[in-house]
Amino acid sequence: MSKLEDLIAELKLAGLEAALSRQMENPQYRDLPFEDRLLQLLQAESAERLSRKIKRNMAQVKFKDLNARVEDIDYTIPRGLDKSAMLSLISGEYLHKKQNILITGPTGTGKSFIAQALANMAVRDGLTARYYRLPRLMDEMKLARLDGTYVKGLNKIARYNLLILDDFGINPLTSDDANDLLEVIEDRAGISSVIVTSQLPVDRWYDYLNNDTVADAILDRLLHSSHKIKLKGESIRKIQADNA
Repeated sequence: MSKLEDLIAELKLAGLEAALSRQMENPQYRDLPFEDRLLQLLQAESAERLSRKIKRNMAQVKFKDLNARVEDIDYTIPRGLDKSAMLSLISGEYLHKKQNILITGPTGTGKSFIAQALANMAVRDGLTARYYRLPRLMDEMKLARLDGTYVKGLNKIARYNLLILDDFGINPLTSDDANDLLEVIEDRAGISSVIVTSQLPVDRWYDYLNNDTVADAILDRLLHSSHKIKLKGESIRKIQADNA
């Protein structure tokens, strides 16, 4: 078996190697047809590769909340969250249709958690995602302009299947910021999805962008074929504290 083991190691077939070891140790496999045993080996290798891919993709998302999962979304809290609409989003159809999700509501109502939970689900489905607080992204774009990596940075962001822009509207935008945001959104329009969270209602985003031409362009691309989640009510932390 040494030559076979050496070749498996050379080809870095870790999943297949582990499955083959299990087969060799279990006499029940001896009665299985060759094709069935080979299929199980290849399935094990495929599962191992997917697991590694998910781990890599999960690491590059840069979640603020690593524990945000769709399974933990609480629908019992009175905040205007439609469960049937959420289940449709959890299915990932919006990603295949290249649609956006706009989540608005007061502070503490779970906007960021929902956005990150959806991104977590997308990564578990084998896609790539990247989380940014909008103020941090704008800071990175400023630095990229200075060190000559601006275009490279835009191209990198554009490659993600899903982009999360958290805290839209929390800090004022300069004219350069608005133009940078337009570049990011333009690269994704009709190609890949964006999830935006904001304390500002969507009808106030135009004024927030503070540039008629840029605002028209950004909102046209964000609002087209978008799903809107309008949360309301008190902070979840306050509700949980009151009920403790």
